[in-house]
Amino acid sequence: MLVQFQTILVGVDDSPDALVAFESAIDLAKTNHAQLVIASILENEDMNVYQALNKDYIHGERQALEQHLNEYVKKAKDAGVENVRAIIGEGDPGKTIIEEIIPMTHPDLLVIGAKAQKGIAKHFGSQAAYMAKYAGISVLIIREDAE
Repeated sequence: MLVQFQTILVGVDDSPDALVAFESAIDLAKTNHAQLVIASILENEDMNVYQALNKDYIHGERQALEQHLNEYVKKAKDAGVENVRAIIGEGDPGKTIIEEIIPMTHPDLLVIGAKAQKGIAKHFGSQAAYMAKYAGISVLIIREDAE
């Protein structure tokens, strides 16, 4: 029996593996006639203390991220996905997607990218591994080859 997905959540940033995951999520959404939810996370841990306390800085970062997400929405619609929406979270990407975005959007599939690691790096955890472990829904990890 083939699983039909109704709502597909894809996490995006500008990394090559996330872009490949985004393209895969578009294909899955079209194939399943599913809603596509595109999520990106404003990582406030990357801000220094002065930036974090500056509401204008945070607002500007969030506004830039919103504009960027709108480009992803347009790409998905141009590719033929009919039902697309975007959502922004704040904090640690894996934790925010698991604890906030999944409960808010109720997807039945999470699509995320991961870069294949070589050497000692492959023994350490990653955001993708964390989400796969704790998502509580089906997770498709699109792996990009390590260089």
